[in-house]
Amino acid sequence: MANIISDETIEYVGILAKLELSAQEREQAKKDIGRMLDYIDKLNELDTSQVEPLSHVFPVHNVFREDVVTNQDQRDVILANAPACKDGSFKVPKTVE
Repeated sequence: MANIISDETIEYVGILAKLELSAQEREQAKKDIGRMLDYIDKLNELDTSQVEPLSHVFPVHNVFREDVVTNQDQRDVILANAPACKDGSFKVPKTVE
């Protein structure tokens, strides 16, 4: 199947990846990309008609717990710790003029 990668393609990929490749690195990249494309062609030869599509290799289940209220309204207990409160809220010094 020998996928042949042109110099223009390597140059374009280098620009997209923001890489400055030497001549030797470009030749190596051409070989590497060609081998990757050959492998993809090899995988495309497999019969996957009986394989069910997957979104994840492992079975994924909802791991969230039920949203259940475990503590009641404790506003009075919390405000009891405040140095000052007003109308059910913390009262703090003014920070913006």
